[in-house]
Amino acid sequence: MPLSVSVPLVVVSPHLDDAVFSCGNLLAACPGSIVITVFAGIPDAGMAAPDWDRHAGFTTAAQSMHARREEDRRALAALDATPVWLDFFDSQYGRRHTASEIAARLAPAIAVHNACAVVVPCGLFHSDHVLTHDACARLWQVRDRDGPPWLYYEEAIYRRKPGMLHQLLARWHDNGIVSTPVDLAIGEHTATKARACNAYESQLAMFDSATLSDLSAPERYWQWESVSDKREEWQPALATEGHE
Repeated sequence: MPLSVSVPLVVVSPHLDDAVFSCGNLLAACPGSIVITVFAGIPDAGMAAPDWDRHAGFTTAAQSMHARREEDRRALAALDATPVWLDFFDSQYGRRHTASEIAARLAPAIAVHNACAVVVPCGLFHSDHVLTHDACARLWQVRDRDGPPWLYYEEAIYRRKPGMLHQLLARWHDNGIVSTPVDLAIGEHTATKARACNAYESQLAMFDSATLSDLSAPERYWQWESVSDKREEWQPALATEGHE
């Protein structure tokens, strides 16, 4: 289905890079948008870098998150977008959060920006992505039905995993959701997206060629419709650990 979006968008990103990797064309087409990153908290200075951060060249977790925030700042500046960083901790840092906690923080962060559309992750893979998606699904259930449209984006890199999309659609169906793909005329912004993606130097260095190629593949979005007006509690997915 075709859909026209206007500014400002509010895009919810699990990590510092997911919104640009997955929605960079859309953000480039809608300058002045806001990107809210959920897992952008900075651990204590004494925490040693876990495996992923260490392989990216960092010695402490705090060093990694400070550097990744700066990468995010540069990437979003290239798209004329503004970052908002929440202080939840990436799962690799050992602290666990709940979808309810995240939803409680996201609700006012989204509302304050008076968005023309809210764009959130599908939750294809990785525990942090699934938690972010489940939090957003709860907010979608209690949204103002006359408010802005909500779109769900397929996360770059994870959408390549075999069976991911099939499992996703089945999970949505089980939760009483009719999902429809959305067509957006945003392909002309690929070069701008590529420049923004290049800002995430610490992450790109660890991707293989197949993973990198997915960043330039067409972005894919979905819109939801409930099969009933009952606002039952969203049934969460089983979280799966990923590489971040």
